[in-house]
Amino acid sequence: MITLTFPDGAKRQYPAGTTGRAVVEGIAKSLAKRTVAMALDGKLTDLDEAIAHDAQIEFISRDDPRALELIRHDCAHVLAEAVQTLFPGTQVTIGPVIENGFYYDFARNEPFTPEDFPAIEAKMREIIARDKPFTKEVWSREKARQVFREKGEHFKVELVDAIPEGEDVKIYFQGDWFDLCRGPHMTSTGKIGNAFKLMKVAGAYWRGDARNPMLTRIYGTAWASEADLDRYLKQLEEAEKRDHRRLGREMDLFHFQEEGPGVVFWHPKGWTLFQELVSYMRRRIRGDYQEVNAPQILDKSLWETSGHWDWYRENMFAAQSAGDEAEDKRWFALKPMNCPGHVQIFKHGLKSYRDLPLRLAEFGIVHRYEPSGAMHGLLRVRGFTQDDAHIFCTEEQLADECLKINDLILSTYADFGFDEIVVKLSTRPEKRVGTDAMWDHAEDVMMHVLKEIEARSGGRIKTAINPGEGAFYGPKFEYVLRDAIGRDWQCGTTQVDFNLPERFGAFYIDHDGAKKTPVMVHRAICGSMERFAGILIEHYAGHFPLWLAPLQVMVCTITSDADDYAREVAAKAGRAGLRVEADLRNEKITYKVREHSLAKVPVLLVLGKREAAERTVNMRRLGSQEQRSLPLTEALELLRREAVPPDLRKTIDPSNHGEPERHLTLDGHHVVASTVA
Repeated sequence: MITLTFPDGAKRQYPAGTTGRAVVEGIAKSLAKRTVAMALDGKLTDLDEAIAHDAQIEFISRDDPRALELIRHDCAHVLAEAVQTLFPGTQVTIGPVIENGFYYDFARNEPFTPEDFPAIEAKMREIIARDKPFTKEVWSREKARQVFREKGEHFKVELVDAIPEGEDVKIYFQGDWFDLCRGPHMTSTGKIGNAFKLMKVAGAYWRGDARNPMLTRIYGTAWASEADLDRYLKQLEEAEKRDHRRLGREMDLFHFQEEGPGVVFWHPKGWTLFQELVSYMRRRIRGDYQEVNAPQILDKSLWETSGHWDWYRENMFAAQSAGDEAEDKRWFALKPMNCPGHVQIFKHGLKSYRDLPLRLAEFGIVHRYEPSGAMHGLLRVRGFTQDDAHIFCTEEQLADECLKINDLILSTYADFGFDEIVVKLSTRPEKRVGTDAMWDHAEDVMMHVLKEIEARSGGRIKTAINPGEGAFYGPKFEYVLRDAIGRDWQCGTTQVDFNLPERFGAFYIDHDGAKKTPVMVHRAICGSMERFAGILIEHYAGHFPLWLAPLQVMVCTITSDADDYAREVAAKAGRAGLRVEADLRNEKITYKVREHSLAKVPVLLVLGKREAAERTVNMRRLGSQEQRSLPLTEALELLRREAVPPDLRKTIDPSNHGEPERHLTLDGHHVVASTVA
């Protein structure tokens, strides 16, 4: 007999080998009708799976969030059947679930095109409507090879050969059609529903190797309901409008070109945006961190010591020096990470426990090789700047440091308008360094911090656990933020490292005079500054808040009679700390307004003969048809206050304790009191 524990804590005994279907049907027919799969000890499995041992059991309905992966997996199988029915001779290869959908790779002499989608989707609906059950058989390797070879499915034969010895060769049927698959699946094709859509086709090499045949990959998406599908398609439509690559062209921010694959050519306006981000981050860490700069290129021996040369070599750019002498023939690598350099800085000079925590920060440029097919504008590049920091501390200081990092990360995201955040704790992976005792301590500390994060936020910040997803050198927090159209982006990280300080022999002198290895915490807030800039462009759809906009004000003339006044307005706006340009071209004002609106300039000051005579401005905001007439002095004061970055705005006391009000502007990184000239 086996004992099954239900979600309410109840326990019942059943004969070994009982299926989930038998259990649920014994509880209630209505529950069995709603159930599409089960979870045994938290792992999804088929409802007809025989249960061989004691377990916690939970029945999964179609509207359970966990069923969404099954809907997509089953939909991929239905896609494969539809394709082979409509296009005999097509070989199927693999069809995994991916974020927001699935894909299936097919081998066919003539590649598929989007024009094939309507027929394929119609056949998929037909297969789903048949509501055939998913059933599993376990075959011998010999039988699987023979059957797929006779069907002409040579890729499947290769997949059978790749299954490790000792693992079952599982075959799933949906009616007469079958496929090699690990599973699990829902109970029948009808449970998939009709909330699916084929999205695009692409080429893909078999097993990702350019030496192998080119296949056609069909991407699809599937959801639990039509409403969810519609919401997703609308999100894609909005995302296309917000695509940072298109906005980058329209706003003249940056470009890419073939001679520099994966590296950004920043234009003046884009570089202004980038530097505003860096300046903001510099102000946020001033006083708590010491900023450093480690070399861009280092001898490979350092990367061998750190372990990167063995574990990360395929992602690194390396070069041999060109000297004639034998001793000059050395291998160097462009740094893919800042951390080894920071350990060298920590090691330079003896450190005491009184020096800890020591927080070193660097806006360091790093280079990592990304496959050409993986690069995506600013979001995935080969050369980027990290807002990186490493904290060297004692074990006793670890919890406080993690909480301080958390507060900094959350307040930073809030300044950019991100208020939906999930903090995920990734725990020890199978392959790792360090003792179990070290991992126990670190995970206990970080679990305590995770609970504290949730408690401090009053439940506003969500938390989660990612079992087994930690780095090989320690557990980590991942900060996932949600943008204006509901997409999630993983940006910030806090990673505990047992490995690097020890590998480099870093130590401090403890209070008892003994040498002790410090705990090293890797910290990033934006992560890649280039990627974060891309996220912000899409989050704001180019409509940046005034403090962040590369060009804040455009002064536009209606007539040449206002040219001199326009130059004066632009000069005064510049002295007030605003980023401003003047458009004095002999063009219609409607043309100028349309052009600068497309370039997402937040504020247009429109001037004509009347404004010049009255020393006023006509203020027009991006995205609004309203115009507001204001005296020049009042307009500049209003804009200057609005352009103060949020971190500096928090330091302003609105009441001024009864003192005369003074105007705050930026000069470098400092707030300066001034008056409007």
